[in-house]
Amino acid sequence: MNRRTMRFDGWIAGLGTTSGTRVVLGHWQRSPFGAFSDVMLERADGERLLLAPTRETADFVRATYVFDTVRVVPVRVGVTDDVWTVTADSLDLRFTTGRRGPLGLLLSAVPDALARRPAWSALLDGPARLLLPGVRTRGSARPGRREWYGAHDLRPIREASALFEGTDLGAEAPVEPPVRFGFGSVPRKPSLARVTTTVALDPDRA
Repeated sequence: MNRRTMRFDGWIAGLGTTSGTRVVLGHWQRSPFGAFSDVMLERADGERLLLAPTRETADFVRATYVFDTVRVVPVRVGVTDDVWTVTADSLDLRFTTGRRGPLGLLLSAVPDALARRPAWSALLDGPARLLLPGVRTRGSARPGRREWYGAHDLRPIREASALFEGTDLGAEAPVEPPVRFGFGSVPRKPSLARVTTTVALDPDRA
């Protein structure tokens, strides 16, 4: 790990809604910016929005992924047992996770030190594409950046409710079509994954 490589440890939740809006939550417990959370939304009409808590985090995420609109707003996440609540600007999201399936059990058995290694993420890229269509564990984001996703856990999202800008987004639904923020996506089935994301700002030196 060098100063041109940044690591984020935390959770990514991805879910669709019956209104067509898809939501991706990043809840980062450890990062170069400290603990923070951000939300990416893609509306049914294709508009991609980023909700981030500070200008610094917004600038970094915007430089890594693609958005049409960026808003710097407080993003608050609460976790009680299996229930997650998210408040960000005019978004109110609540979802409940279920028990791990076979893939979640397998991922949780991988030692954290191994799962954090970019080489391990690269090795799993092929199997991930077969098991979770649309998902990749390594690839390029915007020019001059490269990413690796190391998964430690995977849980299904069993139910969810969301309001955005005063509109009920409906119940949870598959993430369909896939979101278009960067090189990868989230599983089609609504899910919560514990991950280590490594971002190389200069791939030739990472």
